[in-house]
Amino acid sequence: MSRDRNVLGEPLTPCCYEPKTGYYRDGFCRVGFDDVGIHSVCAVVTEEFLAFSKAQGNDLVTPRPEHGFPGLKPGDRWCLCAGRWLEAAQVGVAPPVILSGTHQKTLTIIPLIKLQQYALDALH
Repeated sequence: MSRDRNVLGEPLTPCCYEPKTGYYRDGFCRVGFDDVGIHSVCAVVTEEFLAFSKAQGNDLVTPRPEHGFPGLKPGDRWCLCAGRWLEAAQVGVAPPVILSGTHQKTLTIIPLIKLQQYALDALH
C-alpha cells in the first residue's frame, strides 16, 4: 500500500473495515487498472446520497452477498465512484469525504477544492 497516495499526497489511509469497503474489499479506496468505475472517494454515506444513487440505478442499500456487499446505511463509510460522487455534488447531495482515505486518482475527476468543501478531516 505504500505506493498508494491520497488526494493530499500522503500515504492512503484505510476508509473502512466494517463494512469492508474498496473495490478490492481490503478497506482501502485503492484504484487499479481493472477498476473502471474508479471507486476512489472515501465517503460517509447519507440517506440523501443513498436515495440519489438508487434513483441513478445503483442500489447501495440492498445487500448483495454474492458480491460481498452488505448493503449500506447512513453513517457507513464506503469507497464511492468518483464520477457518481461528482454527480451527487452537482445536485447538492454529495456525502462528506475523508480526504486521508480518498485515493489521489480521484483528482483526475474531482478538483481538490471541491473535495475540501465536503471534507470531514483536516483541510490541507
